[in-house]
Amino acid sequence: MTKDNGILQDAFNRKHTYLRISLTERCNLRCSYCMPENGIQLSPKSHLMTYEEIFNIAKIFVKHGVSKIRLTGGEPLIRKDIPVILEKLSSLPVELSITSNAIIIDKFINTLKANGIKSLNISLDSLNPEKFKQITRRDQFEKVYHNILLLIKEGFKVKINVVLIKGFNDNEIVDFINLTKELPITVRFIEFMPFDGNKWDIAKMISFKTIIECANNMFTESQIQRIQDAPNDTSKNFKVKGFKGSFAIITSVTNPFCDSCNRLRLTANGQLKNCLFSASESDLLTPLRQGKPIESIIEKAVTAKFKMRGGMDTLEKLQNPELHNNNRSMISIGG
Repeated sequence: MTKDNGILQDAFNRKHTYLRISLTERCNLRCSYCMPENGIQLSPKSHLMTYEEIFNIAKIFVKHGVSKIRLTGGEPLIRKDIPVILEKLSSLPVELSITSNAIIIDKFINTLKANGIKSLNISLDSLNPEKFKQITRRDQFEKVYHNILLLIKEGFKVKINVVLIKGFNDNEIVDFINLTKELPITVRFIEFMPFDGNKWDIAKMISFKTIIECANNMFTESQIQRIQDAPNDTSKNFKVKGFKGSFAIITSVTNPFCDSCNRLRLTANGQLKNCLFSASESDLLTPLRQGKPIESIIEKAVTAKFKMRGGMDTLEKLQNPELHNNNRSMISIGG
């Protein structure tokens, strides 16, 4: 173990090379699994990281071994200084990518290209305009779908993130897979996960087994090909033979990928979360503003990372509201 990546290696020998940075707690959608019905208490603007602070913290992580940075929100593109943030971060020796809802992404095509963005994750939970409006509380399906097609046309690698919820969009699994027939995209089905205020219930969750059974009922097993997963991949990847795209399943609940986790998260107000499910956070912004070094805080946070799901290592613990309700809402963690 070298000194340069020592502070990002945890007690289970996992090296953390992937940093997800939330740029804002605000969003132009109101997805029910992400944002509580009554919204959230937003951090005061003075408590949020400036673009200089984002860059300075990112530089420290890159110095110690981070090779990939993903920008999230809320919706990262609604931040007014996003062009400056992209320009600053693209100067670092990292793979830079974004997660977006794609509503306004058409305005940033040239900016994304100029800063080396090649891959984007786009949230889309229904191919039905009315259901899209129901889950997002906004009537923007046509805009989002048009912009997905635009991104593909402009040569970006597009992944579509679909949070499956029983009784809402689980009857669209085959429709989403069929979307990959003519489009060179990856559709990623994500198990519904518990966060503060999203009314999670394990009975609403669609498991890996159910998704595969649904696919097998539509396509023969010989048509569905298992694709080699990338190192540290969160998803199990598949492809229908002859289709241009592929589909994947992210099993955070039923079959977590914690053993190979290499991810850390930085919230918009400068708190380091060592796990999506962890209720604990480490303040990096305050000491940074005080001119103090933050490496020791990062090292302590990484070392304290649990082996699995923030300590919720069984489904019984995951179903205990007292454990996951102490966490933030997804909107304020960063998607």
